[in-house]
Amino acid sequence: MPVYEYLCDSCGPFTDMRPMAESDLPNDCPDCGITAPRVILTAPNFSGLSAERRAAYATNEKSQHAPQSSAEYKAQHGANCSCCASGKKSRMTYKTKSGAKSFPTARPWMISH
Repeated sequence: MPVYEYLCDSCGPFTDMRPMAESDLPNDCPDCGITAPRVILTAPNFSGLSAERRAAYATNEKSQHAPQSSAEYKAQHGANCSCCASGKKSRMTYKTKSGAKSFPTARPWMISH
């Protein structure tokens, strides 16, 4: 069952676990018993997501109101940053220590020029 937030006029905010069918209904305050409406005070929690996806959501939320320009991004990450480096090796050609080329993904019966 999800946890919902309510706001009592005299006691302040409180939370309660209720079925989703009762999500829009008001709830009685546990301290004074007055009926309090449901409110949304905090953002939903993504605890069911993987750590990588949670980090991605957090990054998107931080950059939503003030995105970085490309100059700011380059200043932060640099040309050969390990997290976003574009210096990937070619799949088609590899060089050995002696300088000879090899083509591991090419067709072996073809002769290269």
